[in-house]
Amino acid sequence: MEDLNSISLNSQNEKNIGSDQLDQRNLDWYIDKAVSMIVFIAGISAIIFIVGIFLFIAKEGLSFIIKDMDFTEFFTSPYWEPSDEDAPEYGILALILGTASVTGLAMLIAIPFSLGTAIYISEFATGRTKEFLKILVELLAAIPSVVWGFIGLTIMNPIIIKLFNVPVGLNILNAGVILGLMAAPIMTSIAEDTLKAVPDHYREAAEALGATKWQMIYKVVLPAAKNGLLGAVLLGVGRGFGETMAVLMATGHSINIPTSIFDSVRALTATIAAELGETAQGSEHYGALFTIGIFLFLITFIINLSADLIIRGVRKK
Repeated sequence: MEDLNSISLNSQNEKNIGSDQLDQRNLDWYIDKAVSMIVFIAGISAIIFIVGIFLFIAKEGLSFIIKDMDFTEFFTSPYWEPSDEDAPEYGILALILGTASVTGLAMLIAIPFSLGTAIYISEFATGRTKEFLKILVELLAAIPSVVWGFIGLTIMNPIIIKLFNVPVGLNILNAGVILGLMAAPIMTSIAEDTLKAVPDHYREAAEALGATKWQMIYKVVLPAAKNGLLGAVLLGVGRGFGETMAVLMATGHSINIPTSIFDSVRALTATIAAELGETAQGSEHYGALFTIGIFLFLITFIINLSADLIIRGVRKK
């Protein structure tokens, strides 16, 4: 009789244990589903935000594009005079050239510095030196753009006036140097990751054939990483093209078609930042500024998408 009771009790305990395990598995399944859903929402939220921003910009600028915009004047006229009550003009050619000149000079400055730093960190630096330089690059990338703008306004401005004997130091040169220093950290970080991704047996094979360190870098490592390095440059261009505060403070904010690096210019982003707060909502001027925003959004989107596709292609290889 006792044996039967013990058998029955053991059977009941096994059922309870089995039921507890089943409940635990169900709980784990619900937790996994919840975490997966949270991660999915967090991942897709960036796309939702980008689409939402573009729809908002397009909505505000669409009326100007349909009713008031003269495409020929808008993209080929250098005259931006929206405050003229008799005959307002909305030409952004000077703004496009100002943005392009500042960004181009910034890339001429940033590319050698960023690639040189990436090569040193990836191929020459070791131990604490390597870690210190990587941290320093990340810290430079974290400096707010308004701080860079103050540097251009208060430090670079008098230096340029004194060195080059020009009346104003707020010009393409000033903004190009500041923007180059701003874009260099992100370019350095991506370029260093790209160089690090080159397989070690490429380097070992080059050294086995008698190549020096520089020959191995120039003829083996850089060609193998060229697509990723191009992606890093494109991301730097996107950063420069979309920068606002530093460019607003360092260019002089004057509408000119540039003929020299000492000319003051106005950028597309700076125009939006300076004029949007003083513009009547729903006016032609308001719509023109949002149309500039659409143009900037499309340009930066194409640049960043191209860079992302290039980098993805490198990772697949």
